[in-house]
Amino acid sequence: MTFSFSTDNGDKTYRMIGAVLPDADNLSGRLILPDGTESFYTATKKSGFEEKSKAESKSIDTPKVMPVTYPNVGYGYVSKPKQEDLLFKNATVWTSEDAGILENTDVLVKNGKISKIGKDLGAGGAKVIDATGKHLTAGIIDEHSHIAALSVNEAGHNSSAEVKMEDVVDPEHMGIYHSLAGGVTSLQLLHGSANPIGGRSAILKLKWGEEADGLIYDNSPKFIKFALGENVKQSNWDSYSRFPQTRMGVEQVFMNYFQRAKEYDDKKKSGQPYRYDEEMEVLAEIINGERFITCHSYVQSEINMMMKVAEKFGFRVNTFTHILEGYKVADKMAEHGVGGGTFSDWWAYKFEVNDAIPYNAAIMQSQGVTVAINSDDREMIRRLNQEAAKTIKYGGMTELEAWKMVTINPAKLLHLDDRVGSIKEGKDADLVLWSGHPMSVYSKAEKTIIEGTTYFDLEKDQAQREAIKKERNELVKMMLEEKAGGNKTQQPKQSTKRNFTCDSL
Repeated sequence: MTFSFSTDNGDKTYRMIGAVLPDADNLSGRLILPDGTESFYTATKKSGFEEKSKAESKSIDTPKVMPVTYPNVGYGYVSKPKQEDLLFKNATVWTSEDAGILENTDVLVKNGKISKIGKDLGAGGAKVIDATGKHLTAGIIDEHSHIAALSVNEAGHNSSAEVKMEDVVDPEHMGIYHSLAGGVTSLQLLHGSANPIGGRSAILKLKWGEEADGLIYDNSPKFIKFALGENVKQSNWDSYSRFPQTRMGVEQVFMNYFQRAKEYDDKKKSGQPYRYDEEMEVLAEIINGERFITCHSYVQSEINMMMKVAEKFGFRVNTFTHILEGYKVADKMAEHGVGGGTFSDWWAYKFEVNDAIPYNAAIMQSQGVTVAINSDDREMIRRLNQEAAKTIKYGGMTELEAWKMVTINPAKLLHLDDRVGSIKEGKDADLVLWSGHPMSVYSKAEKTIIEGTTYFDLEKDQAQREAIKKERNELVKMMLEEKAGGNKTQQPKQSTKRNFTCDSL
């Protein structure tokens, strides 16, 4: 049974859960105290129950209104985080630049930018953070993510270049907070892989507490999601109702659409009257080098095909993302000028992934390809630091080169390396202070900072956990009082966010 009681003035409510044993006058079980902590109790029966009249029942006070937070969900902040000038003292600084790893070094942050890097720097009014024995890195960047989205696939036809992921950014998604706790500061929110030509990307900074527009990069590079393989030809779908159904059909989709886009663009540039077409405008941007392709890819034959289609129309593919057979065509990728995003050691989760190997990242990098480790997964995004470490085991990467695969390399693939991805004077102060070596399974992100504003703090997180426990207990108490007062009740309803993957429909 479960039951509760309040103190005489009604300011504290105790909740109990216990087992009722046959022929026993005692109860024992778990007790939840008013502050949310738990204990145990034993209760002894003294007399029988006598029902009170309604006139004797206690009046119900006006319910307490809980404060609004930013965002207004669990782990939201009571007030929006503010930008600060910061001085990190005596850190081991992973620059992700030619300077390498600097021991016992200071980093000064002013007005949201990295102002100075050196030894014995003066604070000049900045908040001093003792980083002795700790490691300071640039924020992790995920080139391929689907968190913080309200939808992911516009799957009804084989091209959806007219849709934008910026229209479905969800600033209240807990994946943002969890990613910050893993040291991630930026990501590319990609359309899914249901169709060969997908929707346009949104590139985000994970500013927890901001509205959707506040998460989107200002003056963001233009990207679009393309896809190859099993998903686009509907190999694993319940229904087969749309062209293409084969890999040869996938190639023809690209040829047809780019031919139409070229003719549309030529007519537009000639000055002739033309009918505006959003989809053709976007594809013409690709031909003109104004928009970049991130292409979902696995099999070497299709990777070759996509590069040849691009070359036929005079442009280059920007990135082959999670390209698990990249090691087979790394020399051709380098010649084409395309980068590679990859998983560290995922394989065999569907047929076209059977040839994946964990040495993929190192082999592509050895051939001159810019390589990033991406997540494509709400859980993996929190551990990209450890995913980068695997390239040291599988391929013999140096620590610094491995770390670049989650910092400056994805920044280069997203054309943001002049702004983020490394610790360099003049760049955005997107930084992570780690408790230990940044690629260790034992290290935690103690502070995750974007443009000089701390959006995750490990100590604050612990305080928030206690506050959430207390608030939950207050809400339960208020509900119990409403029930005791004879007011209407309803069954609890859980509101959950859907977690998307590439092929979510």
